[in-house]
This record gives sequence, C-alpha cells and structure tokens, in this order.
Amino acid sequence: MRTTTRTPRPRTPFSRLRDTPLPAFTGRLHDPRTATAIGRWLGGALLVCFVTGLVSHFLQHPPGWLFGRLPARPVWGYRVTQGLHVATGTAAIPLLLAKLWTVYPRLFAWPPVRSVPHALERLSVAVLVAAAMLEVFSGLLNTVQWYPWPFSFVPVHYAVAYVLAGALLLHLAAKAPQIAAHWTRRSPGTLALPGEERDGPDRRALLAGLGVAVGAVTLTTAGQSFTPLAPLDLLAPRHPGHGPQRLPVNRTAAAAGVTPAALRGWHLEVTGGATPLRLTLPELAALPQSAARLPIACVEGWSVNAHWEGVRIRDLLRRAGAPPGSAVRVVSLERHGAYRVMDMGAPYAWDPLTLLALRLNGAPLAPDHGYPARIIAPNRPGVLQTKWVARLEVR
Repeated sequence: MRTTTRTPRPRTPFSRLRDTPLPAFTGRLHDPRTATAIGRWLGGALLVCFVTGLVSHFLQHPPGWLFGRLPARPVWGYRVTQGLHVATGTAAIPLLLAKLWTVYPRLFAWPPVRSVPHALERLSVAVLVAAAMLEVFSGLLNTVQWYPWPFSFVPVHYAVAYVLAGALLLHLAAKAPQIAAHWTRRSPGTLALPGEERDGPDRRALLAGLGVAVGAVTLTTAGQSFTPLAPLDLLAPRHPGHGPQRLPVNRTAAAAGVTPAALRGWHLEVTGGATPLRLTLPELAALPQSAARLPIACVEGWSVNAHWEGVRIRDLLRRAGAPPGSAVRVVSLERHGAYRVMDMGAPYAWDPLTLLALRLNGAPLAPDHGYPARIIAPNRPGVLQTKWVARLEVR
C-alpha cells in the first residue's frame, strides 16, 4: 500500500498571531459598571476644562467679531476660569488613566475587527484616546513651560480640544444604551447585568482610592491660583508670593532681551491721537497716579493679587487726543516673542482700573516685572499684561 506524505502549509505571520495565547484578564473591575462610574467623573472634568479653555482662548486670541466686546468685569474672571481650567485638566489625568485601566482588556479582544461598524467604532475610540492623552499631557507640560515637540502649543492644543470633544460625543452616542444600563448604583441584593459585578467592596475601594488620588493632585497644585490652598502647593510649578516683589516671573528681562543699555534714555510714546505724547519716566511719575488691587493670572494656571500704582491708560489717551472708545495697540521693548505687540479693545483701554503701572507692591517695578512701565488690566490673561512698554498706538 502506497503512503503519501502531506507537506504542511507554511505558517504565515497572521496564523502565528492567531495561535498566540492572548492575555487573560480575571480582575472583576474591568467591567462596564466601573468604566461608567469613572467615566462620569472624567466627563465632568473634561467638560469644565473644555468650556474654561474656550474662555481662555477667546480672551487671548479674540476673533474679529469679538474684539472690543470682551468684558473687563469681573476683575477676577480670568483668574477663576483659568485656575479651573488647569485644575480640572490636572485632575483629569488620574481619571483618564483609571478609565483606560478599566477598559484596556478589550484591546486584546479577538478578532480585532468583526465588521465595518465595529471597525469604525474602534477607530473612533483610538482617536478619542489619542486626543485625550495628547490634550491633557501637553497641557500639563505647558504648566511647567516645557515644550518637547516641534509644533506651536496654543493652536494645536486648541484644535485637539475640538477633536476630543467630537470624538467624545460620538463615543457617548454609540455607547448610550450601555451607559444608561450601568449608570445607577447596584446594591448587593440586585441582579448584575451580563459582564458586570455588583457594587461591592472592591469597586467602592477603587473609586474611593481614585477620589483620594484626584483630591491629592488637586490640593497640591490648585494653591498656585487659589491662595487659601497655598500652604499645600507642593507640586505646582509656581508658588504665590515667590519671586521679585512677591510675584512669580514667567519671562525675565534677560530672556526678553531687555538690557540696561536698552532702557537707557527710555521714554513712552503715545501716537495716533490729535496730540502725540513723548514722556520720560519722571514725567509719567509726575502725572496723577492711580492705584488698583488686581490679580495677574497666567495661562499656566498661577495667579496672585497685587497692589499696582501708575497712570490710567484712559488718562494718557485723553491727553493724547484719542477719540473716546478707541482701541490701543501696545508695543514692548521686548525683541522677540509672540506677545511683543498686544491689541487692547476699548472696554479694557478705557476702564478706570487699567493702568500703565510704574510700581508694584509699594516699590518701583523690578526689571523682570516690566520696569520701567507695564500694562495691568482687569480680567486679562497674564501674557497680555505687556511688560517693558515703549509705545501706545491709538487704533
């Protein structure tokens, strides 16, 4: 009897991958109920972060239709919204990591794609996760002013926020029935849904630990803007009251290229009005002085109240014969930088609290705080409180 030998088929990379044992996840908390419970917290943090981020962006880069309409009140408005933006963005990091921990076993589900709708769902989840990770971690690095990427932070951060919002809405729409089924708390006496554990000590312990982690991160960073928590400000990159004249500094005079030689013979020009002005520092100091207690709040999240003294911008505009309600362009001695030139709409320029500040906390401005003169206005981002002012142009 003749025997034939069959030649085995060569193994392809796909067949080897198919036969490779997949990780087994036996933890009881990788379930929809836990993911939904954490997702509620994460969704709330991202919502507040998104809304306050829009406020921050429009205050820094107002579109044409909004320029001249932004309010100068309340004076603490930007301090609160930006403080919330950074605080909720920081709190979202442990929440996002915990959320990914609850769902990551599904990354190993086989087959990876079961149908066209399933492929689209997985693609949307990939976009959602990538956008969320990029958004929160790039924002975190921005608070310490570290930019290890080749792109400009502000436009990318702003654009990715919309990508994240769209991907999140799509994800919520696709998962709405499952989210609704697992939204309410299940007591030990109720039946669990398929693939879900009843609410028990394990889940409660996880959520309690996560709450403690979020609270710890918030308490040790929020003090940079919420001064009652300043004694607990251990992890934030800025500390209220630390720096020259008890005020932090983001950009020094040396970094801006403002040297003692550049300040020699300094004078302020006010142009564009019927009576252009050219004022030296003693002449400015001889004009009627005003004082205001205003916060300076930076996009990195820190803010501090300070006592400012100087000449009202509106008084300078009137002396220069500027038409009432005109806008102002402020030009700095700074040689380089995205905010060397700043435009200020009429609500800010003519506000009685907006000053060309000459003194800070009872002393002349330190060089790193903008000596000899800087702008301070209510409800404005710190990057728009221009330092080392050389010229005001009536627009």
